[in-house]
Amino acid sequence: MFTQEGNRASGSAVVVRPARPADAEAVADIWRDGWRDGHLGHVPEELAAVRTPESFAARAAERVGDTVVAVADGEVAGFVMVAGDEVEQVYVAAAGRGTGVAGVLLAEAERLVGENGHDRAWLAVATGNARARRFYARQGWSDEGPFDYPAAGPEGPIAVPCHRYAKRLTD
Repeated sequence: MFTQEGNRASGSAVVVRPARPADAEAVADIWRDGWRDGHLGHVPEELAAVRTPESFAARAAERVGDTVVAVADGEVAGFVMVAGDEVEQVYVAAAGRGTGVAGVLLAEAERLVGENGHDRAWLAVATGNARARRFYARQGWSDEGPFDYPAAGPEGPIAVPCHRYAKRLTD
């Protein structure tokens, strides 16, 4: 666990720590709302149809072990999930956007990817999610071009038009 001075909106510190089972509900709520903001209209309808509140709740509970949360003012303000060299999910609650929480979470994700033994991190961004694409570019990530990300669906992977962003972690 560490504290990062980064919450410009409230002036309070952001504490980053491993998620606990009790955080799963807050993570699911942030994930669902953020996913809808960034993905609806940019992903296949087949995927949007299966991303129900129940699906986010189940996935958040299953992924507690590879989730890190940012806590600001005593509340979960955002989270990141890392698997190997992939930064799989980065989401901040609507009230925390623009406060520096996302940058703190992304820095922690980069640290975790390095701790996993990788010198390079990557992530997928829905092609139409311009806000996220601008954010990653400002954070020093490079757009390596379009590809179809295989999002998990009930009948198997669903191809989602994305851009692959990558960042070298060592010089």
